[in-house]
This record gives sequence, structure tokens and C-alpha cells, in this order.
Amino acid sequence: TLFDQIMPFFRGTTDAELIAYKYAYAYFYQKEYLMASYHFNRFAKTYPRNEKAEECAFMSAYCKYKESPNYRLDQTNTYEGIKELQLFLNEYPNSTRLDECNKLIDELREKLQKKDFEIARLYLKMEKYNSSIAAFENLLKKYPDTKFKEDAMFYSIKAYYYYANKSVKSKRLERYQEAVDIYKEFTRLYPQSKHNQDIEYMVNRVNKDIEKL
Repeated sequence: TLFDQIMPFFRGTTDAELIAYKYAYAYFYQKEYLMASYHFNRFAKTYPRNEKAEECAFMSAYCKYKESPNYRLDQTNTYEGIKELQLFLNEYPNSTRLDECNKLIDELREKLQKKDFEIARLYLKMEKYNSSIAAFENLLKKYPDTKFKEDAMFYSIKAYYYYANKSVKSKRLERYQEAVDIYKEFTRLYPQSKHNQDIEYMVNRVNKDIEKL
């Protein structure tokens, strides 16, 4: 409030930059991150030659990171945070904050992966097997190196197993075969997986049903 009152009197003076800088941080420390992001960005654009311009450009993006909610909620702000951090890296490729930015981007991407993974798993719990299969496939296609890959492949096998099991007889063989194909890739990638016992049980059942079919 005090900054609001004094800013008009210092407009155009050498103190204006310092006031604008502290004004942005006042919002930041009150955890009003959207307003802080706006004012940090405004500082960086208005005073590009100021020694604090890079810091403020980073803080503008960092505030968007801080606005990213729990993975269960809408992730619009998470996408915005990734975009802003990437823009900062593009603008300041030699910044000392490079590693920090990449770490923050990885955290936000992991949150998106977690959301997609949990949605796919929810479909499985709801016995919407076809939707679950599609969701796990999309997750693995979008994020091939995701930390959820092992679990996602396991649940894909499970979804195919139940999907085939509840399908009409003419469709079962094809769907069982999909489960077997993922199983082969899974055991190649994760020979010591924590899911091996469950998977072996399912695949044995699948092979018996395939023989019958």
C-alpha cells in the first residue's frame, strides 16, 4: 500500500527502478504470485539494461511455477509455468539459473505425468478398460522416459487382461496378444520388477486362455 502511494512521486527518477523492483517482491512475499509475476515481468521489459532485469525475468517465471497446483487440480498454471521458464531459458541461455530452471521444468512435467497416470489408473479401477489402455498408451507416447513407465506398463497389461477377459469371444485372442506383447517388452526392460509375481500370474492365465481359443 505504501509503494502504491509513493510510486507516482518517483516516476521518471532514478529511484523508480528500485521501487518497481521492491514492489514486485512485496507481492511475492505476500504470496500473491500472479501479481508478482506481472510486476517482475514489467520490470524486466521496462528496464532491460538494469542489472536486476535477468533476476526479475526469472522471478516472473518462478511465480508461475509457484502457482502450479496439486496434480489433482486443473493444470493450466502448470503448462503456463513450463512455458514461462522455457521462455526465460531462450532469452538468457547463458544464465547461471539454467540448472535451476531445468529442475523446475522437470518438476512441473512430472506433475503432468502424475496426473495422466492417475487418470489412467482411475479408468482401470472404474473398469473402463478401453479408456485405461488408451490413457496409458498416451502417457507413454507423450513421456517415453517418465518415472511412471514401469507402473504404467504393468497396469496396461492388467487393463488388457481384464479387457480381453470380458470381451466377446471373437475379440479375446487379439486383446490377449496385446497383453503378451507388452509383457515381453516389460520383462526386457524390468527383469527384476516388483510387479513380476502379479504379471506372471496374469500371463499364465492369458496363455491358458489363448490355448483354449
